[in-house]
Amino acid sequence: MSQESIRTDDGRTFYDMSGGDNPCIGCAVCCMHYRVSFYQGEMDSQPGGYVPSDMAVSLTPFRACMKGTEQAPGRCIALGEDKLCTIYENRPSVCREFPALLEDGSQNPECIRLQAMYGISRK
Repeated sequence: MSQESIRTDDGRTFYDMSGGDNPCIGCAVCCMHYRVSFYQGEMDSQPGGYVPSDMAVSLTPFRACMKGTEQAPGRCIALGEDKLCTIYENRPSVCREFPALLEDGSQNPECIRLQAMYGISRK
């Protein structure tokens, strides 16, 4: 399993799992458990933004979240029936920053915790 780590100019690390050897097991529990909150400047209604603004709601003058994740439990509006992100190339930074694997190649403990909480076993 692999994921590509991409360093941003501002020092953050984004993870790309769109390759053929995707480490995510496709449980989508992260998309159904967390509030997907991000800076409003990431919305496509803002200069340089890319997250579809019709899929987000404003939380504060600076923060937004993906519709469906305002309260837990929820389901991100961008989560398809196949449990894949329908806006993967335009997903918010918080989704880009969540690694399925740690640097040593082991599964993210938070994934393991959520899978156990929701009764999802690893494939």
